[in-house]
Amino acid sequence: MFAKFSRRDFARFAGLAALGAASGARAAADAAADRHAPAAFPKDFLWGTATSSYQIEGAVNEDGRGKSIWDTFSHTPGKIEDGSTGDRANEHYRRYREDVALIKALGVRAYRFSIAWPRVFPEGTGQPNPKGLDFYDRLVDELLANGIEPCATLYHWDLPQALQDRVGGWQSSDTSKAFADYAAHVATRLTDRVKTIFTVNEVGRFLNFGYGWGIDAPGLKLPTAQLNQARHHVALAHGLAVQAIRASGRAGTRVGAAENIAACVPAIATPENIRAAEIATRELNAGFLGVVLEGKYTDGYLAYAGADAPKFTPDELKIIGAPNDFVGLNIYAPQFYVTASDRAPGFHVLPFPTSFPHMNSEWLRVGPEVIYWAPRLAAKIWNIETIYISENGTSSDDKIAADGQVYDLDRIMFLRNYLTQMQRATAEGVPIRGYFLWSLMDNFEWIFGYGKRFGLYRVDFETQARVPKLSAAFYRDVVMRNAIGV
Repeated sequence: MFAKFSRRDFARFAGLAALGAASGARAAADAAADRHAPAAFPKDFLWGTATSSYQIEGAVNEDGRGKSIWDTFSHTPGKIEDGSTGDRANEHYRRYREDVALIKALGVRAYRFSIAWPRVFPEGTGQPNPKGLDFYDRLVDELLANGIEPCATLYHWDLPQALQDRVGGWQSSDTSKAFADYAAHVATRLTDRVKTIFTVNEVGRFLNFGYGWGIDAPGLKLPTAQLNQARHHVALAHGLAVQAIRASGRAGTRVGAAENIAACVPAIATPENIRAAEIATRELNAGFLGVVLEGKYTDGYLAYAGADAPKFTPDELKIIGAPNDFVGLNIYAPQFYVTASDRAPGFHVLPFPTSFPHMNSEWLRVGPEVIYWAPRLAAKIWNIETIYISENGTSSDDKIAADGQVYDLDRIMFLRNYLTQMQRATAEGVPIRGYFLWSLMDNFEWIFGYGKRFGLYRVDFETQARVPKLSAAFYRDVVMRNAIGV
């Protein structure tokens, strides 16, 4: 009997049957809708999106900009997967008004961008470039004119090459002091309009990858002691920048760091495992986030480092531990699943099975619960009152369909699940005050070049055309509802 029906007939009849069943159940579904309405985020929740200077600006040789370590690194053969550079990137330096319109179309209230240190101080120190902040002046004014709050990051990895050449970059505390001077100059110029400043972004990435493993710029492989000392210099730079911004900025300016926290998740949420995850979070973040928030290195960290521990003074720790107005957490994937252990240090890190699911980027393991646990544990350990999820998002294959659209259902799946877990956290009182989706648009994805796409807008890097993906509509709906739609 069924052989007489084509696949199209079968699909049509199945669809009609489903419609009939749906119409019979519609009244019950409508009646239940109120009980299952999406849970809302806090009323004043700050929705935003984010980018960084080297990844989108281009114009690397214009208006007095100096060279950065990423200019040098990306031009070194074999360092970037597709052989590309950030020389042109998204041409945001010229197209910023178009890009601000994209931000506005999402309905978000905030935009986190980074300032290129080499544009402001081409040599890292000395006299500032007179045109260095002109672009950011224009960008900030355009954002404000469109009702978007500008949130600036001072360091998203583009260290002036001159500092790397002269003093070894973050290997020297001279760079920490230079960063404070740069922070003071930016604060003087922009804090009449920019009220939220992130100092440094992802110390855990740019130090380990750039100075430890040689994967990122500047491509060094330092011994452990030197790497730990460099991390201390970044922490000192953060503390000095906090002081400089408070001294030079306008009243009401808020400052903190954005760190890719070593995110620990209890494998099973028993009280013992949750406590183990707390211990692991504190100890595995002691080298930067811990010392910034506690003003000291943990005994466990110093004991583990032994002779490789950083050298420091009490005065430096006092500077590093200056109070922050907020903490930014960049959260993509669970880095550690832990269980309790009777042996020191009190936790056991579990191995990831090879079948553990991941997104288009293999390092991006799918564990939505991490955006619940990482802020919850951090807030408890360090008594944090304001947390921003300063980055979260995913790359996707992002193929263009026959109708010219990008149906990035995997990104929507990722965001729906992560944002649901974030809402769980806010509902329980975890002090997450805002969320910045990474990223506004596809861009230069560091060592992967243009081969990994994280944007809500697809960018054709030949024509520079920006096209919204389906995920842009999804995110716009979340922002509009202030809730995850059902």
